[in-house]
Amino acid sequence: MSRDDSADELLELLGEERVRQIIAATSREPLSAKELSDECDVALSTIYRRVEDMIAHDLLVERTQIQSDGSHHSLYEANVDHLNIEVNDGAIEVRMQVREDAAERFSRIWSDIRDT
Repeated sequence: MSRDDSADELLELLGEERVRQIIAATSREPLSAKELSDECDVALSTIYRRVEDMIAHDLLVERTQIQSDGSHHSLYEANVDHLNIEVNDGAIEVRMQVREDAAERFSRIWSDIRDT
């Protein structure tokens, strides 16, 4: 897939109202598919389809929450920190910065310390 195709897919995905609702909701706190269904007032099947596409494009991350009884379910959290869309010389470039989790942040800081 070319870079232009990837940018087009991301912009098309972000053009969907449900995708924007999911990003907004999961930017506040991680939510289950059921909670997203309630929050966005759409069918659970729609949430699962959108979530799958969003994970594939790094807009969401999926985490597993294990309950005290041993059962588990997925929670979804917004992974995008910010998007940058640049129009220059007849081309559109989309850059997305994803959020760092604690382990990634520690690794980056440790690497920066070692390199100094």
